[in-house]
Amino acid sequence: MSNQPKSRSQIWAWALYDWANSAFSTTVMAGFFPVFFKQYWSAGTPVTESTFQLGVANSLSSIIIVLLAPLLGAIADRGGTRKHFLLAFTLMGAICTAGLYAVEKGDWQMAAIFYMLATVGFAGSLIFYDALLINVAHHDDLHRVSAFGFALGYLGGGVLFAFNVAMTLAPGLFGLADAAEAVRISFVTVAVWWILFTVPLMLKVHEPRGTRGEGNALVAGWRRLSATFREVRALRNVFLFLIAYWCYIDGVDTVIRMAVDYGLALGFPSESLIVALLIVQFVGFPAAIIYGHLGVKYGPKLGLYFGIVVYSGVVAWGTQMTTVEEFYVMAGVIGLVQGGIQSLSRSLYARLIPPEKSAEFFGFFNIMGKFAAILGPLLVGWTAVATENSRLSLLSLLILFGLGAWFLRGVDERRRAA
Repeated sequence: MSNQPKSRSQIWAWALYDWANSAFSTTVMAGFFPVFFKQYWSAGTPVTESTFQLGVANSLSSIIIVLLAPLLGAIADRGGTRKHFLLAFTLMGAICTAGLYAVEKGDWQMAAIFYMLATVGFAGSLIFYDALLINVAHHDDLHRVSAFGFALGYLGGGVLFAFNVAMTLAPGLFGLADAAEAVRISFVTVAVWWILFTVPLMLKVHEPRGTRGEGNALVAGWRRLSATFREVRALRNVFLFLIAYWCYIDGVDTVIRMAVDYGLALGFPSESLIVALLIVQFVGFPAAIIYGHLGVKYGPKLGLYFGIVVYSGVVAWGTQMTTVEEFYVMAGVIGLVQGGIQSLSRSLYARLIPPEKSAEFFGFFNIMGKFAAILGPLLVGWTAVATENSRLSLLSLLILFGLGAWFLRGVDERRRAA
């Protein structure tokens, strides 16, 4: 780990990448893509079938990340090239997001391909972004800095999303023909925003040089991957946390990715669902910061338990929800805990792992999240098709939250791997 003093400018530059990439997770992943996929690219397709198609697209992108993440982390730690990999995945994600502008109406297959590649770029960049947390924050500040990143992400994602929503509501004011063109332009604005606010991290954040050694980096990466698998299994504390994280983050990510699709299946207007997403973003900004301070004062595990309980209540409530007003209230409740459960998971894991292998271990961290995201969307989509009832598809998430809380019991938050 770097011995350089941690500066505010590095922390801000690092956290601004959350501001940058959250434009994709908010405007594209959670916001416009599910609506546009169902109403524009899958026009005329039954609701349950388009839900299944979206679930498959999410799951396939997760499988790709599962296969790539540990190898990329091992190579990046060896070569000290985390920022280079982060930039490469960012460019891939941004270019594919912009490419959605050119996809014609009814061409759901091409839309799914661009979306999957953009999602791989987004998730791949996070492996290296998360790993750089150790280089910008002292050990005692990990919870606060991690929460600060998520808070900026909620604010930045919300600001651009609000602008994009304004374009869809009044396209004429922006010189656009209709709402469909406004949504397509929004994909381009996300790409520009994402690249623009990546620049501070590339210029300001320092990372230590890796040990390059001799031989081919790819071969060496595979060798380290095998060694890391064995090491993770040997570190009981880290292994237990990864299993717990795998379970509860499955539920969290599935709610994030499928909430709008679920609301559409219940017959709620798309405009109301977009408003609900804005509520999540702007509630999530201060809530994530507060959550980080509570994690320092009371310990991260207590904060994670609280988030799991709230999400379980949200899922149970969602099966009985009947009005848009309830969806708004639910969005506010999710906003209170979503950033907190994400940021405390990241910072607790950063405290448990060997710091000199952060990219390598964060590759596994992201694997657990993405491998979980293979199951969640597929399960929701398959259950919706099998039962012809979108409400029942949520109930399986309660099992995942329960298992996450159970495995979390065995994690010692005070113990760090040597």
